[in-house]
Amino acid sequence: MRDKVHSRRPLLTVIVPVYNEAATIGAVLRKVLRVPLDKQVVVVDDGSTDQTPDRLKPWAGRPEVEIVGHRVNRGKGAAIRTGLALARGRFTIIQDGDLEYDPRDYARLVEPLASGRARVVYGSRYLAEPNDGRRWNSFRWGVSVLNVFTWMLYGQRLTDEATCYKAFPTELLRSMRLDCERFEFCPEVTAKACRLGLKIHEVPIRYVARRIGEGKKIRWRDGLAALAALWRWRRWQAPTPGSSQPRQRARGRSWAGVRRLRHGRA
Repeated sequence: MRDKVHSRRPLLTVIVPVYNEAATIGAVLRKVLRVPLDKQVVVVDDGSTDQTPDRLKPWAGRPEVEIVGHRVNRGKGAAIRTGLALARGRFTIIQDGDLEYDPRDYARLVEPLASGRARVVYGSRYLAEPNDGRRWNSFRWGVSVLNVFTWMLYGQRLTDEATCYKAFPTELLRSMRLDCERFEFCPEVTAKACRLGLKIHEVPIRYVARRIGEGKKIRWRDGLAALAALWRWRRWQAPTPGSSQPRQRARGRSWAGVRRLRHGRA
């Protein structure tokens, strides 16, 4: 049965990069699986050192869930690249392993893609009200700086460049030949979508912020890295059809150090 499930193409692939989210990953996966969309869920445990691997073992036997892991922590971007290599869905979305974002919003992210109204869709924390994301704090100020920088470099106006909820046709995301290792996934795909001449469509989403003391991992230095990534990719060009190498240096990905979890065993 599992082979039959894996042979067909679902509407959506949900990539869940996870690092030390033992307290929340079970609740997140339950919410993801309750969403009434045909989907594949790819969980990438990015070298967790807490009880996250144990929390994931019961999910390994679910036909719609695939679990792989990095033997050492490599970063969110690397985990997304690992998950993308396994994606079979027509569209791909990123889901964090905490409870800040609500999977019930998948439908509003996928609809513009499925209807052909958009090629790239971002879920904005700042378009919905009431919403934790609308409060001004250091994180929101940082996002505002990224929004302005995106507009200055690429002419694209956004309200939430740094949102986790980014949805793409899977083949479009693969065509970007991602190079990200940590949190620079967001600016890299934003820059490359802009360089491809694509309009990024934003939709309002639910958001419940957590604090650093509750496990939030992004720091001010990640904001600086995001600005650097937006600048770095400002002259990126999509690889020409049939080319074997991207025009910019890319680290690519390797299966070395990647393990797959099946039926409760690594």
